[in-house]
Amino acid sequence: MRLKDKIAIVVGAGQSPGEGIGNGRATALTFAREGAKVLCVDYNLASAEETVGMITATGGTAAACKADVTRDAEIKAMVDDAMRRWGRIDVLHNNVGVSLAGGDAELLTITEEAFDRCVAINLKSCILAAKHVIPIMRQQRSGAIINISSMAAITTYPYVAYKATKTAMIAFTEQLAYQNADYGIRANVILPGLMNTPMAVDTRAREWHKTRAEVEADRDRQVPLRRKMGTGWDVANAALFLASDEANFITGVTLPVDGGSSVRRG
Repeated sequence: MRLKDKIAIVVGAGQSPGEGIGNGRATALTFAREGAKVLCVDYNLASAEETVGMITATGGTAAACKADVTRDAEIKAMVDDAMRRWGRIDVLHNNVGVSLAGGDAELLTITEEAFDRCVAINLKSCILAAKHVIPIMRQQRSGAIINISSMAAITTYPYVAYKATKTAMIAFTEQLAYQNADYGIRANVILPGLMNTPMAVDTRAREWHKTRAEVEADRDRQVPLRRKMGTGWDVANAALFLASDEANFITGVTLPVDGGSSVRRG
């Protein structure tokens, strides 16, 4: 019960179609298992409700909330929903992100519409969520914000918008950490590496007209640790640590969860 009596918002608690479990859903389940009350936020309400059902089936407490995270008013409504239900917010977990699914592409082929969409979903949503949560956490004199970036930020990655937005998220998290440390608020960012999630694997299989097994095998080969991708649970466990009091003296940190990929140089 490492998050006993904590109130957590998990933005992106549903998941895209495919096999396995996504980072957001795994994190919502993990937070609830460890005692938090979780507001499961997603653009797809049915998917968020599915996550809530999995939590309540095992005795946890959760509620679903539909939000288009590119809209300031809907982000504010999400935060108001959590406050109305539980009266405080202890953890904000920003998990939403798109690349290929948002139309991202290499520089010479990316469209303005795709770029704007990826920036709005990946970066603007994170900033707007912090904008509405930070005043509450400042008043509480406590809180933890966990942003999900990507190893794409610090390694070679071909698609423009994802690379740019996930890199910007690191700088924004550091700014959050520094400017809110006096209020007892911590902010950290996780960099997942190659993960076996529906968004990462199934989306590529559809886009590239390959089988899931082919995409999975190719990604597995690239991971130094056991030649096997991580899962949503690996990201969730890292988020749990950063959200918990065990990380009480940790803020402004960029944490790779990547099976050793970031160790390689050259």
